Amino acid sequence: MAFVRVEQRNARLAAAVRLDTVNGKEGPLSKGTVVVISNIRRGSGEGREDEVTSSQWTLWGKLADNAAEYLSKGSRVNVVGRVQNNNYQDAEGKTVYALTFTCEEIDYLDSRSDAEARRAKREGGAAPEAASSAAVTGKANGHTQRPGKRVRTVKAAQAASDDIPF
Repeated sequence: MAFVRVEQRNARLAAAVRLDTVNGKEGPLSKGTVVVISNIRRGSGEGREDEVTSSQWTLWGKLADNAAEYLSKGSRVNVVGRVQNNNYQDAEGKTVYALTFTCEEIDYLDSRSDAEARRAKREGGAAPEAASSAAVTGKANGHTQRPGKRVRTVKAAQAASDDIPF
C-alpha cells in the first residue's frame, strides 16, 4: 500500500491533544489525536475567500507525549506526515471510505512566552515573568520531534493574535 506525504502548514490546534495508551507489540504505547485547522486566503480583491482545512492527525510514542505536554488549543504548528486509505466493510457489507493521517513530524511555532501565556490563561493564572525573556529578545523556541531522532530548533513565524476564528 502506497503512502502519500502530506503537509499542513501554519495551522492551529482546534482542541487540546487527546492522549491514550494502547498496547503495542513492545508494551504500552502513547497514541495522541489532534485536530489541526489551516486558514488559507484564495484569490484577490472582492473575490478573495477563506478556505478552511481541518484534519485529524494521529501521533505515536514520544511525539504524542511531547505534544500533549507542550501543545494546547490554539497552538500554532506545522504538521508533516502521511495519508493512507482506511477503507473497510461495515456490518451491512457496505464499503466505508476513510483516510487516516499519521503525523511523522510536528513543528511547534509558538514562542515559549506565547505557549506559557496560553497555559497560564487556561489554568486561570497570570503568565510567569520568566517567559517574557523570549519576547524581549525576539527569539522563539520551536521544536520538531521525529521518532528516533534528536530535537531541532526551528524559527517561529511572526506572533499572531490568540483569537482563533473557529
